[in-house]
Amino acid sequence: MRQNVLALAIPAAFKHLLDILQILIDLIMVGSLGAAALAAVGLSMQFMMMIQVAMTLYIVGSTALISRYIGSGRVKRGSRVMFSTAYFAIALSIVVGLSGWYFSGHFFRWMGSAEDVIVLGNRYFGILSLGMTFIFLDALAYNALSAAGDTRSSLYIKIFSAFLNAGLNYLFIFGHGGFEAMGVAGAAYATVCAYAFNLILYGWIFANRRGALGIYPVFSKNDLKKVLRIGTPAAYERSIGVGSFMLFVMIIGSYGTHAMAGYQIGLRIEALAFMPGFGFSVAAMVLAGQNIGAKKLENAYYSGILSAKVAAMFMGSVGIVLFLFPEKLASLFTHDLLTIEQASLYLRLVGISQIPLALTFVFSGALRGAGATKTTLRINTLSLWCFRIIPSYAVMGMGWEIVWVYVAMSMETFIKGWWFWRVYQKKEWLHTTL
Repeated sequence: MRQNVLALAIPAAFKHLLDILQILIDLIMVGSLGAAALAAVGLSMQFMMMIQVAMTLYIVGSTALISRYIGSGRVKRGSRVMFSTAYFAIALSIVVGLSGWYFSGHFFRWMGSAEDVIVLGNRYFGILSLGMTFIFLDALAYNALSAAGDTRSSLYIKIFSAFLNAGLNYLFIFGHGGFEAMGVAGAAYATVCAYAFNLILYGWIFANRRGALGIYPVFSKNDLKKVLRIGTPAAYERSIGVGSFMLFVMIIGSYGTHAMAGYQIGLRIEALAFMPGFGFSVAAMVLAGQNIGAKKLENAYYSGILSAKVAAMFMGSVGIVLFLFPEKLASLFTHDLLTIEQASLYLRLVGISQIPLALTFVFSGALRGAGATKTTLRINTLSLWCFRIIPSYAVMGMGWEIVWVYVAMSMETFIKGWWFWRVYQKKEWLHTTL
């Protein structure tokens, strides 16, 4: 079982790392065009967080169903779920893409952007909106392949895609190789091309697979209903999470520019700690679904326990580094002493909460893999609001220092990790009906 966990988790973790690095490379390249260009692309990525709520609607449900069908040996049924979901994803991506094309400027104005940022952001996100179908289908293909127990192929695709994206950035943004310099528009075109390339490779994999997910372009209304029934609570959870994150950012922003800058740097550094947690979350999700489908409930339970132990070991080790050396890590991003001080404060407090965060990643992933998305919605919503947002707002209102905001954040992570562990331990989620 340990081998199965690692075989799924390690490629998923490295793919997540490449996702982060690709975003950082995009920001570095665009950053050379000026502050307005950097702000436009950075805010567009915040906009994408909202769009990922819509993607959650079909991703979580399809992953849970496909993994369960694969586990029970009904491979063709799993393929039918994938293609039924693909039709829905295409329709949804068209709606989202057209909305992004026509209304993205309003988002940048709502965020209080300057006029030059609005113009550049509208141009960047407008082009990205034209490729929204590629983005939606890429997410489906990755999660479907993971549900079938294959995260390695997606890692290889991501490696080639990341190099392609960086190379096209160089050509399109700056006008090398005979191309006209397109600035932020070039970065958007490079991203869309990279997603299109991903889909070509995923299509080739599905067309040539034997004994696992393959080409079975049949639409099933009943399968899609199941996908959406599972995915709707997950989408609510994601939307509440995004909204809560925005409120938390506003609370941090009330403490001034250096606090906000330090928080943003801390988030970027902490994202590297998420890498093993994300990988083991995928492993727990897939193995829970497959083992429940195969009627091996004890294996489903203990695969999550094993995933949690290994994830806690990795993330706990990273937490020690965050706690002991925050100044050195923050100084890689800035030389401003006040910003480094603020980032270090954040990193120390998230460092001590990496183990409960690992438990949250893994056990919530297992519950989603079983289809128990209403449970994860309830835990995440109540925990976020009762133990993070409301206490943080109270701290701000009373004029306390920002350290107490981060203390509330850290305490909420401990509470949520304990809560997921208690629910996981009861094993009721193993009997979720899809």
